[in-house]
Amino acid sequence: MSDERKRMVTGNEKSERLHSSADPGEPHPSGTQSSEGGRRSTEPVGGKKARLSGSASFLTGLDWVAEVSERRPEQVMTTLAHHITVDVLRKAYKQTRKDGAVGVDGRTWQQYGQRLEQNLEDLRERFMSGRYVAPPVRRAYIPKGKGKSRPIGIPTLEDKVLQRAVAMVLTPVYEPVFRDCSYAYRPGRSQHKALRALWKHLMDLRGGVVIDMDISGFFDNLDHGHLRSFLDTRVRDGVIRRMIDKWLKAGVLEGKVLWHPTKGTPQGGVVSPLLANIYLHHVFDAWFEDDVCPRLRGRAAMVRFADDVVMVIERADDAERVREVIGKRLGKYGLTLSADKTRTVSFRQPSGDDDDEPGSFVFLGFTHVWGKSRKGRWVVRQKTSKGALKRAIDKVRQWILRERHQPVRDQHATLCRKVRGHDNYYGIIGNARSLSRFRHHVRSLWRSALNRRAQKSHMPWKRFDKLCEVYPLPPRRMAPLVSS
Repeated sequence: MSDERKRMVTGNEKSERLHSSADPGEPHPSGTQSSEGGRRSTEPVGGKKARLSGSASFLTGLDWVAEVSERRPEQVMTTLAHHITVDVLRKAYKQTRKDGAVGVDGRTWQQYGQRLEQNLEDLRERFMSGRYVAPPVRRAYIPKGKGKSRPIGIPTLEDKVLQRAVAMVLTPVYEPVFRDCSYAYRPGRSQHKALRALWKHLMDLRGGVVIDMDISGFFDNLDHGHLRSFLDTRVRDGVIRRMIDKWLKAGVLEGKVLWHPTKGTPQGGVVSPLLANIYLHHVFDAWFEDDVCPRLRGRAAMVRFADDVVMVIERADDAERVREVIGKRLGKYGLTLSADKTRTVSFRQPSGDDDDEPGSFVFLGFTHVWGKSRKGRWVVRQKTSKGALKRAIDKVRQWILRERHQPVRDQHATLCRKVRGHDNYYGIIGNARSLSRFRHHVRSLWRSALNRRAQKSHMPWKRFDKLCEVYPLPPRRMAPLVSS
């Protein structure tokens, strides 16, 4: 049997041509051989089981892509574009935010939907034929903290739909090869799961040495040439690759100035997070697990969320060696470490006779420190960082000063939503004190705003306390972090 194979898909789907450098024989019925010697599950993404008979597959569309990618993670996909049907584009359109910022054409979600079927059919025809022209992204800035701002690119509505459709096809292709240490922009993964995984690593290694690193301007410095070479190892579909090249070369409209960057991918683009994960998978994730960890004398683990990376290393000498090569590794692919955000922290579990107090570090808005549990055991505590708490309070202050003349009932309803939203992320077990501190500041800001609605003070604390009996803030909500 030759390396080039055809598999026919039922329904209206065309045949798929796949190339592989591995043995093209049919995989073992119980799964392919994993690197640990066990069998990899053949269940496709979404939990739907495959029904295979000989070489014929009864799966269609994206389910078929997920099944083949799961069964053969070494396979190179050469024909994927025909899976981007009008149905897939329609689904991508429905998943696009209705109130999202508009691109350079000013077209809204509602306007595009007035002739939705005609627009989607025309979009697919232009995409498949190569006539689609990627419009420039509109440059905007969002506050980043400490007086800084983060540049983002806002595509047009139609470009968002097509980017999302391409991401829907490529995501099941790459999910089987991405490493467990990567948590950003992946289905079924979240910041809470990254925090839970980091907590488990810290407890298993009793802290050790932590390298808290940040890649400087990652999205702006992503090298297009290296990205193309990384894509070659998994996806060689001409239509999709041509489309990705168009997005990389699309201009950026800042005010009235149009310029074309030679590197980077705009933050804000729908397909950009997936391209970033592909890039860092090859540059860092696979390198750390396959090349670095086997050469260390002790144990090590890593958790990455986008370009924020935390490495936990058991031995100090190993940590020094790793720290020395990180910059060289990133520099090889056009990236640099952020000097003011990258730190090496001694985070060993305290002992009774040790006067040295362990350090702390911040990851995803939580400060990680050692503390005593109710049973007197040393545990890693995750509490709201000072910077995150200050930003949350500042946002409430800005809103409440702007809306202080609204009816008290309306103010209360919005404040409750803001407090619940804060709890949804920061409301984890062990963070009660920070949650109480946030509520205290919200109450004080609310009373101060109500007190300024007239020239004379008319909202003393006693009166405000009675008001809060009628309009109380929601109670604290805490839950354990979800398992990874």
